[in-house]
Amino acid sequence: MSEGKDLKSIIKSLEYSDTAKIVSQVVKQQGRVRANMDKVRHKIAVMSGKGGVGKSMVTVNLAIAFARRGYRVGILDSDFNGPCIPKMMGLSDLSFQITPEGAIPPLGPFHIKVASLGSFVSREENCTRWKGPIGSTPVWLGTLEMSVLREFLSDVIWGDIDYLFIDLPPGAAADKPPAIARFIPDLDGAVVVTIPTEISLSVVRKSIAYARGLGISILGLIENMSGFVCPGCGVEASQFEGETQRVVSNLDITLLGKIPFDRNLSRCCDRGEPLEEGHFIARRFSEISGVITELLSSRESE
Repeated sequence: MSEGKDLKSIIKSLEYSDTAKIVSQVVKQQGRVRANMDKVRHKIAVMSGKGGVGKSMVTVNLAIAFARRGYRVGILDSDFNGPCIPKMMGLSDLSFQITPEGAIPPLGPFHIKVASLGSFVSREENCTRWKGPIGSTPVWLGTLEMSVLREFLSDVIWGDIDYLFIDLPPGAAADKPPAIARFIPDLDGAVVVTIPTEISLSVVRKSIAYARGLGISILGLIENMSGFVCPGCGVEASQFEGETQRVVSNLDITLLGKIPFDRNLSRCCDRGEPLEEGHFIARRFSEISGVITELLSSRESE
């Protein structure tokens, strides 16, 4: 009997005590996430297999293309360790306006709402990672990032918008897609960005399989840096040799479009200025936005 009592006392001492009401706070916050996301008509994640394929640049220009079509658009930058969306949107010096109702995000070109951890970093050389005693603990670091992501979804005043683009970290870090799928169960799907190299495409296959395993639909693939536009003559030439068409055929996904490398596009991203609407790359992004719109419309009519 004494041994049984000792065992019960040990078990009781190990029971979790939510004295800080953390669980109830998270539950309430998740309720705010649902209420907030219910006002957003379409939620689209933008992911890639590898870093360095221009995923954030694609996110920004997709958002601009939709905004130019008259849609109300927002961007959630979920790359907390290397946020670059504010700079690409010309918002480096702007931050959130905190109100009792929530945080009002800064507005970029065409009134695009942008939520990014980069808005809280005043100097470019400052690091956004946690520097405290738990900084070297992956579990705690991941927990903190999930909390920030949940707050961006619950406490930022997105309002009634048509499209929210969620820019995932390079390589679609393993913890972010499951979190997005959990926080936003009605996610419309993901747009995958790659460059036409065999290395990038091989990783893309794994990323797509991973996303599908989480129940995330793949809207299609964008081939970035599909060619190089000569600044002198304007001729577009290929620079990589990967077979993107073969990959999309094997995976049964849509090739949404191809974006060549152009110095004007790179310059505009560095300056935080949108490409002129008549620029041929801006027209390519407009065509891609039209394809995505048709895909989502066909789903709604089914």
